[in-house]
Amino acid sequence: MATNELDWANLSFGYVPTDYNVRSTFRDGKWSPIEETDSTTIDLHIAATALHYGQEIFEGLKAFRGKDGKIRIFRLEENARRIAESARGLLMAPVTEELFKEMVIRAVKLNERFVPPYGSGASLYIRPVEIGLSAQVGVAPAKEYAFIVFVTPVGPYFKEGFKPTNICIMREYDRVAPKGTGRWKVGGNYAASLQAGMKAHELGYSAVLYLDPKEKKYLDECGPANFFAIKDGKYITPASDSILPSITNKSLMTLARDMGMEVEQRHILLEELADVTEAAACGTAAVASPVAEIDDLDTGHKYVILPDRKPGPVVTALYDRLRAIQLGEYPDEHGWNTVL
Repeated sequence: MATNELDWANLSFGYVPTDYNVRSTFRDGKWSPIEETDSTTIDLHIAATALHYGQEIFEGLKAFRGKDGKIRIFRLEENARRIAESARGLLMAPVTEELFKEMVIRAVKLNERFVPPYGSGASLYIRPVEIGLSAQVGVAPAKEYAFIVFVTPVGPYFKEGFKPTNICIMREYDRVAPKGTGRWKVGGNYAASLQAGMKAHELGYSAVLYLDPKEKKYLDECGPANFFAIKDGKYITPASDSILPSITNKSLMTLARDMGMEVEQRHILLEELADVTEAAACGTAAVASPVAEIDDLDTGHKYVILPDRKPGPVVTALYDRLRAIQLGEYPDEHGWNTVL
């Protein structure tokens, strides 16, 4: 595809073909040399554990073209650590941090012409994925794995961009089970959220704010993202074994502390929503998406967070600071960017 055909400022969060992807195979106890390919398909055995027993994990991170023209990959090491943790959770072969970094950097460099220009609002989304390859009919982990990194240019995850949206609560759905796979980035967690997510979209909501799967008392994940709120001047975000540790949320907590705010990662009762002054869904794809209203569809109660439907000052400041770091507009004091 010729990049001059792309409307960078109006990209959706979807798949655009790029030039190459990179791959490595775990076999006989070690990862193979990196392979570069323009193929977009995988030759997979019909009995592969990825197909039958859910041995599939992935990551999501982004590369940005900065104000200085340089490409920056945001929090590469954190994503490397998280996918290794997901691998250990599913008894898969962990990719070493060194291999992860080398493959991500190579995938970005090979597709450099697809890194959107500075000022477009778009970015290069990076998708590392690991799958179980071994033919296995009995329930057991594979002995062989494929690790693949591909990239695609994307626009904002929520089509509204940085504008407040309404989200909803539906108790009839759980994203994951207590003490289950929620803490790891597993494809099955997202499959489990599809029905609730589609229903929410049909009703006009951007996402579902899940309650904890055990007691239905505490706030949990927010669809494909973490949730945070501002209450009494503090940054509060749910703590739970069923929540994926968001690297974006972790970054925003650090920035909140940098700005002098107190940060609390704890169980948050549903009723506390009545006292929050700002809220947002946050993650790699969305960064921070302000929440205007949270509707409890089971009780009919509406938690109006932003009556004027304008982003609040704290979420705006955090969003702007994080984006400025990613784009090289603000000093990277924490060393989060890998600059190519």
